[in-house]
Amino acid sequence: MRLRDTVLKPMHPEGYRFVGIFAVITVALFLIWDPLGWAGVVLTIWCYYFFRDPKRSVPLGDSLVVSPADGVVSLIEPAVPPAELGMGPQPLTRVSVFMSVFNCHVNRMPAGGQIAAIAYRPGKFVSASLDKASVDNERNSLCIDLPDGRKLAVVQIAGLVARRIVCWGKVGQSLRAGDRFGLIRFGSRLDVYLPPGVAPMVSLGQTMIAGETVIADLASPHPARLAREE
Repeated sequence: MRLRDTVLKPMHPEGYRFVGIFAVITVALFLIWDPLGWAGVVLTIWCYYFFRDPKRSVPLGDSLVVSPADGVVSLIEPAVPPAELGMGPQPLTRVSVFMSVFNCHVNRMPAGGQIAAIAYRPGKFVSASLDKASVDNERNSLCIDLPDGRKLAVVQIAGLVARRIVCWGKVGQSLRAGDRFGLIRFGSRLDVYLPPGVAPMVSLGQTMIAGETVIADLASPHPARLAREE
């Protein structure tokens, strides 16, 4: 890989309009005062990087569950999936990945399967790092039918400054693990609800890469993986 490719990443089309707006504002700021214009240049570059959409190396394996987002694991706990998905009242292991405004915000399918249901629910915009964000915040939930008959849920949650959840997936659509299915603008969180009996292979505070980091192995009998901080 060339050095240029490590710096210049492809940008998702969702970002074209925003980068254009930032660029126009930057030109106007230069007309007012040069230091303001250079500040606009920095913000325009940040906007471009926010909407970056780099290629990912998705691990192969029908039983693997990968991270749907770049970020950090902020919560691992039992929780009931969103009621609007109709997955029942049984608590499932929920792995939450918090995305800061500096992370890539393109969301990827955690596992291969068919989208059985999509449910949008309006809500608040408290910090996505808080536990109550899963209940109170605006969200878009997907129920995925896995090839082995089990179900998995992935939930896009708006954050403190996020104001737009985008989902390209459609009910009945079959996607592979790592396929792009959505995006959240400007800071947010993704929750993954694992099937019953499936233990996570990640730990709190772990850095995640969308489409690459393995969250769980649906075929593994091993308990939740432990880690140490260094």
